[in-house]
Amino acid sequence: MPALWNRRQFLRATATAAAAVPCAAGVLPAAEPAASRAAGLTIGVSTLGFADSTNSQLAKELSEQGIRTIQLFLSQKDSRYWKYNGRSDVSDLTAERCQAIAGVYRSAGISIHSLGVYTNLIHPDAAERAANLDYFEAMIKIARAMDVRMLITESGHFRSNEPEPPVPHHFQEEVWKTMVATGKELARRAAAHDAVVLCEPFFRSFFASAKRTRVFLEEVDSPHLKALLDPANLIEINDLDEMFQQLQPWIECLHAKDRKLHVDRGVPAGQGDLDYERFVTLAAERTPNAPLILEYVGSQDYQQARAHLESAIRKAGLSVRS
Repeated sequence: MPALWNRRQFLRATATAAAAVPCAAGVLPAAEPAASRAAGLTIGVSTLGFADSTNSQLAKELSEQGIRTIQLFLSQKDSRYWKYNGRSDVSDLTAERCQAIAGVYRSAGISIHSLGVYTNLIHPDAAERAANLDYFEAMIKIARAMDVRMLITESGHFRSNEPEPPVPHHFQEEVWKTMVATGKELARRAAAHDAVVLCEPFFRSFFASAKRTRVFLEEVDSPHLKALLDPANLIEINDLDEMFQQLQPWIECLHAKDRKLHVDRGVPAGQGDLDYERFVTLAAERTPNAPLILEYVGSQDYQQARAHLESAIRKAGLSVRS
């Protein structure tokens, strides 16, 4: 062993060693079988950045470009229901209309992996949290009408008009307890509809690190609450190996975007500091069935981000699942 190792080298070495010994708490099991990795990685696209397209226009464009998987956000010109960190009136989204929207993509050969929700689960007002849970359940019903089983969310964000307390709201002890209770209730509602909710960590939120997200999921302890890993959201806090070590058993989806270190704003893949070759290597080893969804992209730049992701996959000696 060299006399001086940097943190990344140490983590990679310990990650390799961990696969050969029984796992301690928080350390993930060995990699997936080689057969799963050989099948290749699935690349998909988030529809959030395509607000100027109708669902039909977007389905046609993506299909013509060989995209076969999407993460659907109801943000298109003919289905504007998207609202971040809050809730939207979805009362006119009938089962028939939901089926028609999903049918537009499926008839173009595109599968819908998951539906984006991103409501506020951490609001301190109990009535607001209850209303947001009801909204989430309405979105679960919409997803199931589309024959989609997975939905995604962050914890939500709360900013008070009062001076910030010594301990930020999302790190307070009572908020942890309330969030676990909220997570259990959300999991119960998801289970009632045979759905799965994926929680996405972000370093300036309640799910501030891979470990904190893992501990939360362990406390909720439900197969209906899992994880979406977006490495760009955590590179300020965790190395890539740490993220997968902590969250592998729960990861059902991966976001493929980027971020510069010490910068808040995310950017498309290839425009930040994320080590994409290492990212896709870990994805193939640890979560080969989780799609990599290009995020923070629109019609002007999704092909550039896709090319960067595909290049990293090739450099890692891997393939793209067709």
